[in-house]
Amino acid sequence: MTVYAHINSVPNGSTGRIMLAEHNFLLENGEESYAFWGRRANKGIKNGRLFGTSINFIVDVIETFIDGKSGFHSRFQTYRLIKALDRIRPDVVHLHNLHGYYLNLPILFRWLAKNECKVEWTLHDCWAFTGHCAYFSYVNCNQWKESCCSAEACPQLKTYPPTFAPGSSCNWCWREKKRLFTSLPVNRLKLIVPSNWMANLVSESFLSGYSVEVRYNSIDENVFKPTSSDFRSRFGIGNRFMILGVASPWSARKGLDVFVRLSHELDPNLYAVVLVGVNEKQKVQVGNRILSLSKTSDARKLAEIYSTADLFLHPGVEETFGLTVAEAQSCGTRVLVMENSACAEIADPSLGTIVPADFEAIKSSIIDISKQQSIS
Repeated sequence: MTVYAHINSVPNGSTGRIMLAEHNFLLENGEESYAFWGRRANKGIKNGRLFGTSINFIVDVIETFIDGKSGFHSRFQTYRLIKALDRIRPDVVHLHNLHGYYLNLPILFRWLAKNECKVEWTLHDCWAFTGHCAYFSYVNCNQWKESCCSAEACPQLKTYPPTFAPGSSCNWCWREKKRLFTSLPVNRLKLIVPSNWMANLVSESFLSGYSVEVRYNSIDENVFKPTSSDFRSRFGIGNRFMILGVASPWSARKGLDVFVRLSHELDPNLYAVVLVGVNEKQKVQVGNRILSLSKTSDARKLAEIYSTADLFLHPGVEETFGLTVAEAQSCGTRVLVMENSACAEIADPSLGTIVPADFEAIKSSIIDISKQQSIS
């Protein structure tokens, strides 16, 4: 019997759900599988264990804020994880997000290098091959291909994971990540990415020597399916053309400003803009022309919202897959996504429209789609 160990920052959210789906699948098929995570309690998971503490999380956040070395703290609790791995002696270690203020990379990779286990690593974002950020397309930065902050300053030191450290820390992290992540033999490490878009980026990084498997993220089609509800009447949408956006957290990178601009330039008597996942501060910022709803962890309620929308809009260009796009399509909702993005890969020809990442192109497409719907 093969013994599997899965490691992620959290047991919930998109990456946590993906990790646990594979973990549970293995258990159901008679394999021995264990899931480990560094933050957030989640009881009732068979062979699941939280190895981190809230105090450690706070300390790691502070240390990273000071020195910019994300992934190089949390020593004590990483040793706790190593002891657990020594006990179960996994044949396969499946890594997920290694960032998130919970793990010490040198300690983990020393253990992986000296053990003979196979390593699979699902890259949910680009953090593994940059010196700081998880995404870089929005700011059009390509320094990660050679060496972060060697030629110019990092434009995103204040983004996740934020720091006041100088750019030299970013360059140090890039070099250390390269040294650690390429310390594993090519026959023992396989990278898994959720899109060809992501695979192309990996091929230009220092991880290019490893094999890469494109594995699209799956969704629960028993939950995400056309679902009736009273959402429109409950929130006063009526017969207006409903444009939906879902994210958590929302930011300019996710296209929040696009929705705000649409709410001001489209006739509110004909169009309704609805956002899910907006925090309290953002609700004030976006104004009352947008129906702003808080994040929901209830997938069935989310399926109801997807199903009632006329169009799901994803104006971002940095998604490595676009899980919300897949969920919306599974609910039978038309989607509008940006070209040259991972979301464009999963847009169903019968439901998806792909346009340039340009506001006027987005607005024009929305108007055209709404007119087509009114005719049909």
